[in-house]
Parts: sequence; C-alpha cells; structure tokens
Amino acid sequence: MRKSHGDNENQTTWLILVGFGELQHLGFLPFTLFLAIYVVTVGGNSLIVLAVASRRTLHTPMYLFLCHFSLLEIGYTSNIMPQLLQSFLEGGDTISLASCLVQFYVFASLAAAECLMLSAMSYDRYLAICHPLHYPALMSTWSCSCLATGAWLSGFFFSAFTLALAAPLSLCPGNRVIDHYFCDFAPVVGLFCGEVWILWGAGVSISGCLTLVPFALIVTSYIFILRTVLRIPSGHGRQKAFSTCSSHLSVVGVFYGTLVVVYVAPTDHMPPLLRKAFSVLYTVLTPMVNPIIYSLKNQEVKWALQRLWRQLV
Repeated sequence: MRKSHGDNENQTTWLILVGFGELQHLGFLPFTLFLAIYVVTVGGNSLIVLAVASRRTLHTPMYLFLCHFSLLEIGYTSNIMPQLLQSFLEGGDTISLASCLVQFYVFASLAAAECLMLSAMSYDRYLAICHPLHYPALMSTWSCSCLATGAWLSGFFFSAFTLALAAPLSLCPGNRVIDHYFCDFAPVVGLFCGEVWILWGAGVSISGCLTLVPFALIVTSYIFILRTVLRIPSGHGRQKAFSTCSSHLSVVGVFYGTLVVVYVAPTDHMPPLLRKAFSVLYTVLTPMVNPIIYSLKNQEVKWALQRLWRQLV
C-alpha cells in the first residue's frame, strides 16, 4: 500500500522546467529561431524519406537505413521542441512527473536507437566495400529490415530498465524545479531521494553500453574499410569507394562529437545557460544538420531531392 501511495503521489506531482528563462528579455527572437530550426529539421528529414521512397533506384539497404535514421531524428527533436517552444511563449513551463519520465524515456530510447542505427549503417558500408561479391546475399532487404527494427526495439527495451528503477523512488521534499529545457537524465535523477546510486549506476552503464559499443563497431568497420580502400590501385577507384562513406562519417562525427562535448567534457562549473547551450548542439542542431550533410555530400540523394522538388513544384 505504501508503494501504491508513493506512485500515486509521484504521478500527480507537477514540476517546473526552467527552460531558457535567461533569454526572456529577447522577446520573440528565441521562439522564432527555434521554430525555424524545428521546421527545417522536420522538413529536411521528411524530404529525405520522401526522396528515397519516390526513387526506386534508392531502395537499397544504405538508403533504407538512412530513412530509418531520418525518422529517428524527427521523433528525437519532436519529443523536445514543442514543449521548448511553448516555454518561450509562456516564460517557463510546468510538466507532470509522469510526463517528464515519459519524455526522458523517449529521448533516451531514440538516442540509443540512433547509436545502434549508425553502427548498422557502418556495417552495411563495410559489407558493400570489403565484401562486394557477397553483399547482396549478406545485406538483403530482409537483413536490413531486421537490423533497423532491432535498433528501434533495442533502444526502447534497454532504456525501459532505467525508467523501471526510477518508479519506486520518491521525490525529495520541495525539489520541484528542473533547471533545463527538457527532462534529461541528470536533472531527473536529481529529483529523487533514496537509493539513487542504483539509478545512477544503471543509467550510466546502460547508456555507456548503448553508446560506446556501437561506436566501437563503427570504428572497427571503418578500419577494415580504410584497409580495403587503400588496396585499390587507382585513385579514382579509391575516391569512388570512400565517397559512399563520407556522408555517414560526417554524421557520426557530428553526433558523437556533440555527445562528448555534453556528457564527457566537464560542465559542472559552467553557468546553467552555457550547459543548456551545449545540450542544444545534439538535441536541436544535430538533427537539422544531418539531412543537409546527406543532401550536399551524397549525389544520389541530391538528385532524388531535385527530382522530388520538380515534381512538387
């Protein structure tokens, strides 16, 4: 009975998301800027999906993975941006504890799924370049769909463990303010009292595995890719082989680079506004940059987008 009472109390508790209260003096400028970024992000990633779907020659594992990645980016940013935009209009925001935990769960799940999807994309490039003769058999449409679905399900499955550990904990008395613009792991854990170290340990371990293991797979794949590319005798052949990886490498660099800046670099002594600004790098700007990278670096995507644009106009 005591646990049920605590659960009921937690579900009806309201929290205060401070957001970017420091920018209120700028009026509608922050709202307009972030709204424009959100529209470009959703529009850009949606165009990638539509361009691949509309061109049969792009119905290959490489571009199917790209479609899944774009859908993850849309969900990733849509989980955070609408509430952030509302906070700009209202000067702060309130959120129930249950909604906050759901937002954290969706955020953690999609971030983990992105890491796994990037590793699946690197494995696809490894097979295409290092084992071109066996590539159609090793990376069939069925195999591609299984890997993509596995990335989605694994992200949501493993992130559920962290959420389950938070359920029996109780809030610290009077602790109802989150000095952030969304429910990230550290601010959420800081709300609870009791055996929080278990939640910290589990969260760090699970996120570490879901981040570092895929990164290790990506690095390993590209070591073999680089070794194979360097063995190609002609410079044109090397350039053509490696050009298929340049977009993916750029996205990996941006994604993991921003994660390192936010979660590895020491930010404890930074002003809250600066910490939030760093978080904007991977929650807001990275999803916007990725479709731009693919549209600029990948010729087939660029041609498909141009063809789609002519059809729409």
